[in-house]
Amino acid sequence: MNATLNEIGREQREAAFHDLIATVRPRLTAASKLAEREVLAPKTTMRVGGPARVYAEPATVDDLRHLLLEANRRGLPVLLLGRGSNLIIPDAGVDGLVLSLAHESWQKFEPKPDGRIWAGAGLRLKNLCGLATKAGFKGFEFLEGIPGNVGGALRMNAGAMGGWMFDVVEEVHLMSFAGEVRVMPKAEMHVDYRHCAELQAGIALGAHLKPAATAGAEDIRRQIDVYQKKRVESQPREPSAGCIFKNPPGTSAGRLIDELGLKGERVGDAEVSTVHANFIVNRGHATSADIIGLVRQIRARVKSARGIDLEPEVLLYGQEWRDVL
Repeated sequence: MNATLNEIGREQREAAFHDLIATVRPRLTAASKLAEREVLAPKTTMRVGGPARVYAEPATVDDLRHLLLEANRRGLPVLLLGRGSNLIIPDAGVDGLVLSLAHESWQKFEPKPDGRIWAGAGLRLKNLCGLATKAGFKGFEFLEGIPGNVGGALRMNAGAMGGWMFDVVEEVHLMSFAGEVRVMPKAEMHVDYRHCAELQAGIALGAHLKPAATAGAEDIRRQIDVYQKKRVESQPREPSAGCIFKNPPGTSAGRLIDELGLKGERVGDAEVSTVHANFIVNRGHATSADIIGLVRQIRARVKSARGIDLEPEVLLYGQEWRDVL
């Protein structure tokens, strides 16, 4: 009788999670994974963050659909986790269902007779680039150093070395959060800088990609080597989440931060990289709170000195930046 509304809400949420697990587990194929309070930090490139209340790796389209429908039926939040390369997971973790297409069934690379390539959403970009090179397909070289998978690259329209994921996309297969599978040509999708509108409300299952041309593997490899050399020289090796801030119009976030002498600035074990100022690196035992604190400091300095509001590019997983900045 003395329970607060918050306590009642937590009890109802816990009951919903227990019911979700009890309902879904018997329906999933044996190859699927379903776990409670799975620690997420090791699944990210920044190596920070707490657990997921429920974590699942569905092995089939039907398994994915069951998980989505049952979570939606109970009003439980659903989040996608790819290779964890462009996000910061809060120290407290995520009070929701975290889905990862990490099972090998989502990692297919299939050249088609019409010259296109089918790439599953769980296929690592590095593997996509390597397999395309081996098959003599040009156009994917810029993806080699991006530490993500195809699904995440589609969702964020990932880019590097002047290339963008949707430069090589013909159509995307996706599942809505209501469990409906759709096939969408690129021309019907709304894509811009670090954003794909349709994949904010859906899950990429994979895509048909179009190579720019065909060539010998050695020729393609030479271009990859050029990109690798540039990346090694310009990006840090320590754990990071990639570029922290979006580039403001007419300039680069890294240049602004560098010009203000913020390289090496630290909060706890989170540090502004001395190699590239738009990277925050984990010096060993950084927490999410350390990183958020450092993001606040950088933004305040840039705003004070240049009047520019830097907007985070990385995602604050399960939360909104506006709630913590």
